[in-house]
Amino acid sequence: MSQIVELFGISTAKTGEDWEHIVRQQHCPYLDKTCIKVRKSQPEISIGTCSVLYGRAKRPILICPFRLLERSQVFTDCLHLLSTHEPGNELHIVPEVSVPGGSVDYFLVSVREGKVMDFAGIELQTLDTTGTVWPARQKFLEQVNVAKADGAVRKTYGMNWKMTAKTILIQLHHKIQTFEALNKRLVLVIQDFLLDYLREQFRFSHLKNVRQGDPMQLHSYRMAKQPNNSYKLELADRISTDSKGIAECLGLQAEAKVELEKIIEQLESKLSEQTRFEF
Repeated sequence: MSQIVELFGISTAKTGEDWEHIVRQQHCPYLDKTCIKVRKSQPEISIGTCSVLYGRAKRPILICPFRLLERSQVFTDCLHLLSTHEPGNELHIVPEVSVPGGSVDYFLVSVREGKVMDFAGIELQTLDTTGTVWPARQKFLEQVNVAKADGAVRKTYGMNWKMTAKTILIQLHHKIQTFEALNKRLVLVIQDFLLDYLREQFRFSHLKNVRQGDPMQLHSYRMAKQPNNSYKLELADRISTDSKGIAECLGLQAEAKVELEKIIEQLESKLSEQTRFEF
């Protein structure tokens, strides 16, 4: 069994795939364009790894955040958080919007006549790796007669659990203050493995239930194996809290900021036919 579970969005366990064509196209089905994960030494080559096996994990571990965009399910699962959305409003997905404390990956926006009526921020987080997955990728491609394994590269990869978890909590602590002050919702979308780690390593005992009114929502997803050996994202768990709750996870204190006008100005300037969200 290959350590690479999915390459360019396709399960390596599926049979009958034209891997030579897949690798040549370098297409990411989740972004619907060329995969943007490239080799530093060869930026014209996309690595294309979506998920891998590591350690004792018997299910795939996601290492690319765009893998979470499958079927746009993560956006559909946030629709209930748009409390002032009404029938007739358009829905848009707006990427990369700046807020105090950094930028948010996506905004799910309810729009009427070109004006923002409501919005929710959505952050995607998968595990960062240490080392390189390139040798494992090339080993799989050698097995399917597409490429030769790179014998000169002996490095392997690991999972940077601690840094990934601490970084995302610190970022959330900065960003959630703005959403809480605006009475809006920020959603962290992660894999179930990462949520389990957060619960084990940080102060998460106070996060047990989910309330729609909480500004900080955490949605975790599992990778469910399908009959054809592919994998499908399924919502596994939801919990929620506020800025004080995130601060308690880190042992910090929270402060509030209000930047509503700046956020809405950015959102409205980015609305287009390309951002329209369609079911």
